[in-house]
Amino acid sequence: MTDRRTENYQDIIDLPHHVSESRPHMSMRDRAAQFSPFAALTGYDAAVQETARLTDRRAELDEERKQDLSERLNLIQENLAAAPVVEITYFVPDKRKEGGAYCTATGTVKKVDAFQRLVVLTDGTDIPIDEIIEISGAMFRSLDDSFA
Repeated sequence: MTDRRTENYQDIIDLPHHVSESRPHMSMRDRAAQFSPFAALTGYDAAVQETARLTDRRAELDEERKQDLSERLNLIQENLAAAPVVEITYFVPDKRKEGGAYCTATGTVKKVDAFQRLVVLTDGTDIPIDEIIEISGAMFRSLDDSFA
């Protein structure tokens, strides 16, 4: 008695497995990969991560703080020959969305370029003057003590 499920396939059930003469044998792993899930929405995960990424808002400085920063930049300019080492915190706007991040660079000041409005460190870091929110260092100790 034949099983009803195999009855329809009696003509091919005993035939040898087909082996292609023109294509190389595919491994089980490669064959399985054909049926693995794929990203139907290419870039969707990256877009979700980008949206979730947080940025900081740019701080608005009052006139007193702007004046203090200006005095500190002038003091740096006057003492360039002494190779002042400073720590500058500044805002870096985000290229993709509103806001940005605050970065702190520490180094020796090479020049203060008033025309291009940059502070250039000897390591090549360019810091836009208009984005600076804080300047500190050993040369400012007396200024910092007077504000305390």
